[in-house]
Amino acid sequence: MALRAVWLISHEPGTPLGGTVRFSRRYPTVEKRARVFNGASYVSIPEDGPFLKSLLFELRLLDEDKDFMESRDSCSRINKTSVYGLPVGGEELWPVVAFLKNGTVYACVPLVEQTLSPRPPLISISAVSQGFELLFGIQDFLYSGQKNDTELNTKLSQLPDLLLHACPFGTLLDANLQHSLDSINFASVTHPQKQPAWKAGTYKGKPQVSISITEKVKSMQYDKQDIADTWQVVGTVTCKCDLEGIMPNVTVSLNLPTNGSPLQDILIHPCVTSLDSAILTSSSIDALDDSAFSGPYKFPFSPPLESFNLCYYTSQVPVPPILGFYQMKEEEIQLKITINLKLHESVKNNFEFCEAHIPFYNRGPITHVEYKVSFGQLEVFREKSLLIWNIGQKFPKSMEISLSGTITFGAKSHEKQPFDHICIGGTAYLKLHFRILDYTLTGCYADQHSVQVFTSGKPKISTYRKLISSDYYIWNSKAPAPVTYGSLLL
Repeated sequence: MALRAVWLISHEPGTPLGGTVRFSRRYPTVEKRARVFNGASYVSIPEDGPFLKSLLFELRLLDEDKDFMESRDSCSRINKTSVYGLPVGGEELWPVVAFLKNGTVYACVPLVEQTLSPRPPLISISAVSQGFELLFGIQDFLYSGQKNDTELNTKLSQLPDLLLHACPFGTLLDANLQHSLDSINFASVTHPQKQPAWKAGTYKGKPQVSISITEKVKSMQYDKQDIADTWQVVGTVTCKCDLEGIMPNVTVSLNLPTNGSPLQDILIHPCVTSLDSAILTSSSIDALDDSAFSGPYKFPFSPPLESFNLCYYTSQVPVPPILGFYQMKEEEIQLKITINLKLHESVKNNFEFCEAHIPFYNRGPITHVEYKVSFGQLEVFREKSLLIWNIGQKFPKSMEISLSGTITFGAKSHEKQPFDHICIGGTAYLKLHFRILDYTLTGCYADQHSVQVFTSGKPKISTYRKLISSDYYIWNSKAPAPVTYGSLLL
């Protein structure tokens, strides 16, 4: 007997979405059990946004859905149990326990320990009764003695910790949340909060929360059969929370699209108060499979005053964003180069900047360059023995560009010319530098509407994301093989 997920939704008639998810909690361990028990009839838990829309539609709480609809309002769909089936991506999520009370929708999805086809009778599903018991317990806790929105927000901020005690791993132990609150001696109830030693002061002013996701992509491409190309994405989530109060509570959810690459090797900031075990156990050492946890990744925390890195992660994306080919041939004092670059079709074709730096180490200054470029502009830095191919902000419609040319060098001067111990003879590389705003390679994003802030006042929430190249090398395919350049990724 267990629960797969729990939601509290504020019903807000007249707003575009019709409501807001005030609290949600998923239990990945129970979800894995559901996948095993339900077999082919298994339907996964959707993200908060689609679940909110589908549930409010089924409960007839959306302003535009008041007209009769056969699939929902026919006599064959008369519901007397507050247990619903919600359409989710062409399938039906069942059973969903839900009811509206005091402007709040209480909902949960119980675990059914058998196949859902044919649908078993409700009386045989003991977790449904547990679901009702927990939801009624949450309702009693929120509104017993509650006088204003501030008290309600305070109690909502206590729910994550209370459920750790009352419903660990989705198994209900005690539906009396007030009893759980008393047993753990919650500081906000027993005595006024004290200023923690690690927090030097408090913020006074307009409340606002800023969330920035920065992904750096590293790549080593060789175009050789005996050396495998490598690439990796490293992400950082940075937060700045200007919120009044001694210990405000915030929950940030990171989401992935349907085809997004799961986040792995997640490291969290010490201010995170609790976390699902599935988030911490996802490792890049393990092979990816369909059962890999793909979010949403929820991080409840009490933020410090300054900007901080909420978490770090890695991800194994299927392909690098830009595929490259580089060939360099040496002919006496001249070098002939050929470069082909291709932007992968799945990548956003809108760069803040994109450049290819082509250095020539251990040689004299560049005296003459003859070249042909299919796109962009080429700059020559003669004394630095460097070519910079300025690609610009977009690749052409074909997504492919090329550069070829012949470079002539003068006499070598050890004092001025760049020197490198690796790039000797035909061993050479080009390095890509680019940045794409409002885009991540994994698809990871923080939805403004899913950010939960438990404090007085309604904060302004801003989210940003960007992809940046870091150690993105394409090596001369004619260089002596095999050579290991993995140390350059460190």
